[in-house]
Amino acid sequence: MKFVVKEPILGFEDIKEVELSKIDDVFMTLKASKPPKDISFTMVNPFILREYNIDIPQKYKELLEIDENSNILILNSMILNSPIEESEINFIAPFIFNVDKSLMAQVILDSEKYPDFGLTEKISKYLSKD
Repeated sequence: MKFVVKEPILGFEDIKEVELSKIDDVFMTLKASKPPKDISFTMVNPFILREYNIDIPQKYKELLEIDENSNILILNSMILNSPIEESEINFIAPFIFNVDKSLMAQVILDSEKYPDFGLTEKISKYLSKD
């Protein structure tokens, strides 16, 4: 699925369009679909890993044309490390996708409102010990 970037991705302001590809139920890949095309992000579904309730700020609802009937997807970026248990997830800056309108933006949440969401949390904290 291709999405127009409505708010610049932090550190990657030149990316205007991205393509999202599913790897499995937990992971996806987000790639720039126009130059610079060599940029990609590993994304993770936070709802599979932990309780993750956020309120999308009104500014982003308007920017992404989100209403009560919108099909939205929320993902978090992940820095892959070896071993995988050392990989880190950014829970404080989710990527919000309006699937119906093919629009997306990265939202920076207020850390005071969401004190349990870190910038770099190890995935091992959320992996089953079974």
